[in-house]
Amino acid sequence: MAETRKGAGLPSPLPHLVALLLAGLLTGLLTACSASAAGLNSFQSPDGRYAFLYPTGWTRVQVSGGPQVVFHDLINSDETLSLVISEVNPTNDLEKLGSAVAVGEQLRRTVIAPEGSGRAAELVEASERQEGPRTFYDLEYAVHLEDRDRHELATVVLDRGRLYTFAASTNEIRWNKVKDMFHLVVSSFTLLV
Repeated sequence: MAETRKGAGLPSPLPHLVALLLAGLLTGLLTACSASAAGLNSFQSPDGRYAFLYPTGWTRVQVSGGPQVVFHDLINSDETLSLVISEVNPTNDLEKLGSAVAVGEQLRRTVIAPEGSGRAAELVEASERQEGPRTFYDLEYAVHLEDRDRHELATVVLDRGRLYTFAASTNEIRWNKVKDMFHLVVSSFTLLV
């Protein structure tokens, strides 16, 4: 009698589990499709610390002695995406380094257009945004080289003694065509741990 009551009155947990698994799978597929439909792919670091989106058709290239991660467009090879990770004092937070404008100007002077580099750069815009407990500084630069002008977007975040600088750069001629995508890519950078 116990066997008939067990099967007769209580629903099996198996259909519910299958439904949950299918819902999770569909959610994952829809998320992947929406990123692909927007022309973007996802990248996650092997150690699971960070992730970001990058444009479809771009390829990762290895650079020795430079940024930790570099992608570039196969067709417009001067369009790049890079991530530089620098060690800093682990007790610092981003605000201790200065405001978004102050950090943006420091990067302009020391990284983007240091003295003697033959480049000039202007900080066009600097803003701050919060994502959970972390502060991000979003920066936009107009960069002038001897033979052409470029445009660069970057986001900067500090976590556990590491300063992450994630940047996308293109020729000024293409800026209007790619600026919305570049804003989406740069703002997609996230820390996972």
